Amino acid sequence: MSDDKLNKFGDLYREIGRELAAIVGDPDKTLLYVEADEGWVGPNVFKDEGNQIRYFDPSRKLTDLLFEVWTAEDPDKRWSAMEYTITGTKFTVEFVFPEKFGDDFDNDERRELVLQRHYGDKPRVYPPPGDMGWLLRELN
Repeated sequence: MSDDKLNKFGDLYREIGRELAAIVGDPDKTLLYVEADEGWVGPNVFKDEGNQIRYFDPSRKLTDLLFEVWTAEDPDKRWSAMEYTITGTKFTVEFVFPEKFGDDFDNDERRELVLQRHYGDKPRVYPPPGDMGWLLRELN
């Protein structure tokens, strides 16, 4: 993240880090992968637990903070994807802008590529589907 972006949005990015800590506990080794476009943001929260990667449901507050930081950008400087990583007590933020996003992959495929780059083949643990989730099964 550039210094001018940190000066302009640093408080929001620090608040995002605090909210990640509220979601995962100790935020060390946490990855927030977000895709956004006009009217929506799609956050994904992952934490490296050593032998596995755990997915955490994002909070409404996190989603609101991400939408706030995305819409606060000048429209011609808005990102399509963001990787927010926490290591120890420091965070880094990387952006992918629309011109580099491409249409080669969908959201799930892009997220998987990001997870592969960060965590390799470590197993991923997702929570069971909630009341609003769908359980898919193979039909014989």
